[in-house]
Amino acid sequence: MRVVIIGGGGGVGSAAAFCLATAPEEFELILTDNRPHMITSHVMDLENAVALAPGASTVRGGTLADAATADVAVCCASAPLRPNSTRAVYLEDNRRILAATLDELRATGFRGVLLLLTNPVDPLLTWLYRQGWPDRKRLLGYALNDSLRLRTAIGAVRAAHPRDVDAWVVGEHGAGQVPLFSRVTVHGEPAHLDDAERAAAREYLDTWYVRHVALDSGRSSTWSSGLGAARMVRALSADAETVLPACAVLEGEYGVHGVGVGVPVAIGRGGLRSVVEWDLDAEELSALRACAQNVESLATAVTA
Repeated sequence: MRVVIIGGGGGVGSAAAFCLATAPEEFELILTDNRPHMITSHVMDLENAVALAPGASTVRGGTLADAATADVAVCCASAPLRPNSTRAVYLEDNRRILAATLDELRATGFRGVLLLLTNPVDPLLTWLYRQGWPDRKRLLGYALNDSLRLRTAIGAVRAAHPRDVDAWVVGEHGAGQVPLFSRVTVHGEPAHLDDAERAAAREYLDTWYVRHVALDSGRSSTWSSGLGAARMVRALSADAETVLPACAVLEGEYGVHGVGVGVPVAIGRGGLRSVVEWDLDAEELSALRACAQNVESLATAVTA
């Protein structure tokens, strides 16, 4: 499977490349970036790392022209990080970057799946969908980190390892995130969190981004985003349907129309197979729809 990573010189792009290069499946990885020296540096390192990998992946630098025959393009291109309290501050800067990048990508004749990691992912994916390319089946946004953070938080209050927690977040990647407390399981068993446990989990989830950005470390959630993006690409390489949280444009599911928000989706080779519609409780469903309205407003504003 051929995968082009746009912004492969950055932290998230290079982490995704490492996770794919060391995965058991075989990938042809092509890293592009407007900083060629960073691509050269990562490729020199990764081409040695694959010697220890269980698969037989290859890694090289390239350009967007290589996307002409790619199965997946992972877009991590974005403006430089800066202290802030919401991902929305990057909306216009990243829209301009995305517009230029995807004009070039489209010109190659790319017919694969576009996986967008550029933030704020929900309004940008919605804006991109409204440009008429690509179609919703081939357009997915990254939304896994919020669920991972919720699992970590619930693990802490229940003294469980995060891998033993199943918990999902839907809605906007940001202030509008909606934790689905009605569907939490711990060690495979339904888990009802009391008010104090919910408050602690919600506090961790809602403040994670602000606390991390305040460190002014110059890095984003490199490891979780890179590993999560690789998990999605691996699912896109398989014929089976894998259910993961992702930003997808809804066409009536959950009562939302023409807006991209985070929901459970079934994905496989070729992209989106279906949006999985769970029975949410009234509060969760209302919060999801409110978040879609906020994304709609942001996407409309950036289009105007």
